[in-house]
Amino acid sequence: MRKFTLAKPIDMSVGFKDFFDTIGLTGSGLVTKGIAAVITIIALRMLLQLNSDPKSALRKGSMAVGTLFVAVVLALYGDTLFSTVTDAKG
Repeated sequence: MRKFTLAKPIDMSVGFKDFFDTIGLTGSGLVTKGIAAVITIIALRMLLQLNSDPKSALRKGSMAVGTLFVAVVLALYGDTLFSTVTDAKG
């Protein structure tokens, strides 16, 4: 009988560092994704709380869409944006 494997085995005995290295995230990348997720939840909550007044609904809706845009940009490019802050040269 033939042995079927989907991927080569990976030694995870060192802990979470190896796991996050295999999925391509560092500690700062996880923090950036977490912040983007929180901002996304806030933006979706803002969208769900729109009222029936058209003028204020348009203003609040545009603020929510802008907040959602910031969250998407932070999720996509956050590690690049914050790499200049964390790589201090002394």
